[in-house]
Amino acid sequence: MGKISDDDKMRIQTLRELGFGYRKIIAKFPYKNWKICTAQSICRRVDERGSAVSANPEVVYRELCALKKMSNKLLNSSALRHEPGTSKSTRQIAAELMISEKSVRRIAKFDLGLTAFRCVPTQVINDSMKQKRLERSKKLLRRLNSRSTKKVFFTDEKMFYINPPITSQNNSV
Repeated sequence: MGKISDDDKMRIQTLRELGFGYRKIIAKFPYKNWKICTAQSICRRVDERGSAVSANPEVVYRELCALKKMSNKLLNSSALRHEPGTSKSTRQIAAELMISEKSVRRIAKFDLGLTAFRCVPTQVINDSMKQKRLERSKKLLRRLNSRSTKKVFFTDEKMFYINPPITSQNNSV
């Protein structure tokens, strides 16, 4: 079915309720360029459901029930354990639960309110390291006087790794 606005669907519904066939409805609005199959399916929807705009409540209810089941299945699975080393990708969870990967992402984001975080390598600084840094910075300040500070140039540090991670974007939790 082509894209037809709700207003146009209501026009078709009104004409259908007045007894018009889909060919007469198309002839009534030639500038709209509606296809016969689109008008026919809207007329069929009006005949079956009584409305051209609203969805079938049985189908909506079944879809909501299925979504709720999948959400519960995902919540009860071992995929959402908050223990180190137990995280799984959406692809792994989808394979384990036998549902689509897109469904897992949608459920996690909208139903469960979960977000993925990218693992970022950081330097671990404990209390002894903080103390050493404080002492060394104080020594550096005592050593420098106002004349020599004009000759000093400070830069940021950069960590260089021999074996860097190949795809850090894929490493998320």
